[in-house]
Amino acid sequence: MNLTRRRVLHLAAGAPALPLVSSLARAESYPMRPVRIIVGFPPGGPTDTAARPIGQWLSERLGQQFVIENRPGAGSNIGTEAVVRAPPDGYTLLLAYSSNAINATLYDRLNFNFIRDIAPVASISRETTVMVVNPSFPAKTVPEFVAFAKANPGKINFASGGHGTPPHVVGELFKMMAGVSLTHVPYRGGAPAVTDLLGGQVQVMFASPSISIEHVRAGKLRALAVTTATRSEALPDVPTVGDFLPGFEASVWLGIGAPKNTPTDIIDKLNKEINAGLADPAIKARLAQLGGTVLAGSAADFGQLFAEETEKWGKVIRAAKIKAE
Repeated sequence: MNLTRRRVLHLAAGAPALPLVSSLARAESYPMRPVRIIVGFPPGGPTDTAARPIGQWLSERLGQQFVIENRPGAGSNIGTEAVVRAPPDGYTLLLAYSSNAINATLYDRLNFNFIRDIAPVASISRETTVMVVNPSFPAKTVPEFVAFAKANPGKINFASGGHGTPPHVVGELFKMMAGVSLTHVPYRGGAPAVTDLLGGQVQVMFASPSISIEHVRAGKLRALAVTTATRSEALPDVPTVGDFLPGFEASVWLGIGAPKNTPTDIIDKLNKEINAGLADPAIKARLAQLGGTVLAGSAADFGQLFAEETEKWGKVIRAAKIKAE
């Protein structure tokens, strides 16, 4: 009887440890096969370019291939839904992007809820957009631009890569906070928008550094300001919009997400390894070349950014009555 009782107590005492042991074993063995990182945009764009050094880092650190898989379409919704529907086992990840926060309000009907259905894993970088004008434009500063726009309401055309893209909503936020009327001209991508800006068909754009910074350095475009709260390392002499419009801040961010219910131990392992990569000088330099700064932090930090950005851009989209096309 005593022996039986001791055996029962021994088994009972060990039972709570079993899930912990299983969890640790799973984290130790992960990954056991190649992992896909889904990018919701075509190859060669800024999201794709930023994803590749992180994928390479994880491949080297964890001994399995982290393969970039491009699934473009519907402003990244096609790629995002593919991850939402994937098994929550850590073998399908999402290159999460600012568009995910924008799309939550931009699209009336999505087959998923980004905040509910994607588990945050780790942030990667935060990138400014650059307020650039054609050199023939008379304004050389943000205050001069605002004064000119108020004197010529609706006569300034601002370009973007399409309805609801980050450059579009950043421009709408600027219009709201500066109290100016600008005419939005959407293009099918950032590159043709910059081409027309260079040609003088449009006057201003809130552009990604990856497609604008070389033109600024060559004197073919004039940078009036960057949109982040602090100056960009890539353009240290260019002021921020917030220097002239207090409280203005707009940035584009990147990170890694996973299907909801992905085991916490796998998320923690990925977060640790990604943050280690962000401390690597080569990766930091690569992100800086793209106009970004490292955005390290916990999975919870990234989840908070998800929520804050979704709320922020939701207000702008509703106020500007922007609809997906």
